[in-house]
Amino acid sequence: MTVISLSALDLALAALLVLALAALTLWARLGVGRSLLIASARTVLQLLLVGLVLQALFDHAQLGWVALMALVMLAVAGYEVMARQERRFAGFWGYGIGAATMFVSAFAVTVLALTTMVGPTPWWEPQYAIPLLGMLLGNTMTGIALGLDRLTQTVWRERRVIEGRLALGESWVNATATMRREASRSGLMPTINAMAAAGVVSLPGMMTGQILAGVPPVEAVKYQILIMFLIAAGTGFGALGAVWFACRRLFDHRSRLRLDRLRAGRR
Repeated sequence: MTVISLSALDLALAALLVLALAALTLWARLGVGRSLLIASARTVLQLLLVGLVLQALFDHAQLGWVALMALVMLAVAGYEVMARQERRFAGFWGYGIGAATMFVSAFAVTVLALTTMVGPTPWWEPQYAIPLLGMLLGNTMTGIALGLDRLTQTVWRERRVIEGRLALGESWVNATATMRREASRSGLMPTINAMAAAGVVSLPGMMTGQILAGVPPVEAVKYQILIMFLIAAGTGFGALGAVWFACRRLFDHRSRLRLDRLRAGRR
C-alpha cells in the first residue's frame, strides 16, 4: 500500500474550512474567532517546527538530544498545566506540582513501555520514544490540569466547611477526602470516556494515522490498545499524585488551611 502525499494545496483547502468557521463565529459574535485563527496559526508553525526538529533528531539519533527534547516537552507541558488554572499555587509551586508529577508518571510509563513492551534498539530510539512520550505527556497534562483546577476551586468554595471540620478535630486528610476524590475523578474522566468510546464512537488518532500510512489495521489496533492503556496509567498516576501533593500544600505543618498559597489565575 502506497502512502498518499499531501500537497500545499490540500492543506490550503483544509485551512479554508477553518477560515470559514472563524468568519461564522465572528458573524455569530461568539468571541472566539480571533482565538481560533491564532490557534490555527500556532498549529501550523509549531508542527512545522517540530517536524524539522524531529527530522534532524532522527538523522542524528543520540540519547543526549532525545533527553533534551523530552525535557523541553516536559517544561512546556508544566507551563500549560499552570497557565489555565482559575486558582493556582503562588510561586514555583504553581509550576512544580504539575511538572514533577508529569515527570514521574509520564516518563516512568514511557521508559517502561520502551524497555519492556515496544523494545526498539536502542531503547531510546527517537522514532518511538518522542511520539510515545508526546502522547503520554499530552494526556497526562490534561488530566492533571483538570484535577488541580477542580481541587483548588472546590477547596476555595468550601473553605468554611473545611475549617469547621478541622476545628472539630479532623485531620486535613479526612476533611478533604471527598474533594480529593472528586478532583481525581475529574482528571481521569476524559481518559475513561476516550477508552469507552474507542472503536465504537471514534477511531483514535494514532490508529487512524497508522492506517493512513499503510500499516495493517490489526497491527494498528494492537498499538492503539497499548497506547491507550499506557495513557490511562500515566494520566491516572499523574492526576492522583498531583491532587494529593497539591492538597497537602494547602495546609501547613499545623494542619491549618492556607489559602494565601493560592492566587487568581486566568483561563
